[in-house]
Amino acid sequence: MFNTATPWQVFTQELGIKRGDFATHIHALQVCEIVAVHTKDDDQDNKETRRSRAEAKQTSQLHPHAFTVSYVRRTRPHQWCCSEHSASSGSKLSMSNWHYSPTDRRAFWSAREAYLRAEGGPTVGRACISTDVIVTERANHARDHLKTEANLDAYDGVVCVGGDGMFSEILHGLISRTQTDNGVDPNQPDAELVPCSVHIGIIPAGSTDCICFATVGTNDPVTSALHIIVGDSQPMDVCSVHHNDSFLRYSVSLLGYGFYGDVLKDSERKRWMGPARYDLSGVKTFLSHNYYEGSISFLPADMGDPRDKLQCRSGCSVCQHKPSSKDTQWDMSEEKEESDKVGGWRTIRGKFIAINAASMSCACPRSPKGLSPSAHLADGTTDLILVRKCSRLDFLTHLLRHTNKEDQFDHSFVEVHRVRRFNFQPQQNEMHSLEDLTETPKKTGFRPICSAQTNYNYQDSHSSWNCDGEILPHAAIRV
Repeated sequence: MFNTATPWQVFTQELGIKRGDFATHIHALQVCEIVAVHTKDDDQDNKETRRSRAEAKQTSQLHPHAFTVSYVRRTRPHQWCCSEHSASSGSKLSMSNWHYSPTDRRAFWSAREAYLRAEGGPTVGRACISTDVIVTERANHARDHLKTEANLDAYDGVVCVGGDGMFSEILHGLISRTQTDNGVDPNQPDAELVPCSVHIGIIPAGSTDCICFATVGTNDPVTSALHIIVGDSQPMDVCSVHHNDSFLRYSVSLLGYGFYGDVLKDSERKRWMGPARYDLSGVKTFLSHNYYEGSISFLPADMGDPRDKLQCRSGCSVCQHKPSSKDTQWDMSEEKEESDKVGGWRTIRGKFIAINAASMSCACPRSPKGLSPSAHLADGTTDLILVRKCSRLDFLTHLLRHTNKEDQFDHSFVEVHRVRRFNFQPQQNEMHSLEDLTETPKKTGFRPICSAQTNYNYQDSHSSWNCDGEILPHAAIRV
């Protein structure tokens, strides 16, 4: 284990960091953000820090115990880079205290090898971290390998180079493996899952990189690699999704029914288009403007409020806060639909354009605030967002507010609840009015954009759940 006390004191109080032409200059660094420390011999073998022979010889004569410190430097908000300082030690003994490389940290990489070399490789190599690389060849390759084949005892962590889908594969593989090893049946909704002890890291290479952006604050791959190298760790909430007594999937970011489910389902038919398919499917789904009937039952959380504007970052005070009775402030007086309160649970029945559950902010470059700006990463809750039947113009206003600083919840047709559990039951296939019968999209085309009338297709009265970018096979779920 690297001793952070004595070498740190010697370094700052006795040696300092002498940089540039080695003029005396004290530069304080946090030990936890040091990537590596190399002697001048190591530096001469490194192309990025190699000096000319003449400079190296002169430096060696003047400063025989010189060494270089690679460390984390912050540039823009949430974005890091790797910088270096050259230092001179007064003696070989004190210098040896700083010859540090974290060779005892090992990582398992499942990703595209070319990308690893281009982005993560040089930074990780500088820190002398040992890695085994697997290039995935099919869908769920990483999940299956971790679930059945990998020797997890040989690694400190699993790092994926990819998008949210790759992270989901890693997550499912590790959680499933952990439950199997501990004899836990995931098909039992009330079973207490065993937390996984293996850390997961992400070097972003996807289209949205929502999970990376919401946890780190940027989708810069070098920043993510540096967080992994220095050992940063952030706990995250994981939702288990069941249909009756059958386990479906785990979720860490978005569960979306209605609008986001329809967008995903339509985009799957256009995979040949690449990332552009999401934009096309989004416009098509918006113009269709379908709504779906059903009932939501949920158990309100006893902490925080989704609209308190207390944004979450790693280790934020809200995530670490222990709730008290004063935190429970739920306003039930303005509920417009039928509502029941039985044993702490509430039930809301209605017609919804979208039902979303955000276990994190779901922020990304296109939506810097995300679906729920005040959702927290590790407080044991998810923010349930209900968007009721409304006009296209109202719904468009709600969507556009995800890209600016306005409150996307400040609409009469939108409500949000912080919950610990929820169940959804879709309405049975039955029509409620003659007006609905005339709103089949294929027969009547698109309604006026300001109209509150929406489309309801008798043949397809159920939407699909979008679970972190994967379609669930059932509409009725328990989370």
